[in-house]
Amino acid sequence: MTNLIAYILFALIVAIFAADHFLLNLGLPVMVGKAMDRFIEYLSFWR
Repeated sequence: MTNLIAYILFALIVAIFAADHFLLNLGLPVMVGKAMDRFIEYLSFWR
């Protein structure tokens, strides 16, 4: 992955979270946090 691709991906992720905060009000950070929690629990099961 080049630096340009990393910068574009970072800007895209920030733009999605900003659009959610200012326009959509879907609670995206909470949904991502809950998904990460479920994923970590799933991984700990296989340990």
